[in-house]
Amino acid sequence: MKEFKGSEIRNIAVVGHGASGKTSLVDALAFVSGASKRHGVVKDGTSLTDTAPEEIAGRSVTTIEGLSETSSHPVQKAWLAERVPQCGYCQSGQIMSAADLLAHNPKPDRAQIVEHMSTNICRCGSYPRIVRAIERAAKEA
Repeated sequence: MKEFKGSEIRNIAVVGHGASGKTSLVDALAFVSGASKRHGVVKDGTSLTDTAPEEIAGRSVTTIEGLSETSSHPVQKAWLAERVPQCGYCQSGQIMSAADLLAHNPKPDRAQIVEHMSTNICRCGSYPRIVRAIERAAKEA
């Protein structure tokens, strides 16, 4: 099995079989890449958390590194403009969830943003800046 550095993972086509159902896709990617589980992943435009690898066989998976080669995705730009990052622990998952929201709902209202992001925990409490960044990305996209 080829071992990848976390920064090398961009897009992955999953073709494997036989996972036990006890391993989540995030865990499997962390194992293959050596990356931590906090990196968000998106399958065909939908964010994943506890998805078993066999559930996405043959589909495209994008990690935070694959969102934009140059950090030019509207969410990434808005994240910096609103100075969202603090400790950085949750940022990959937060950004991927925000990108997922805007891919499915390009002009969400504040309540929709809060609802969509409610499963992402930020231990620093950067929620107001996260919401502002998503609102900015929606306006500027």
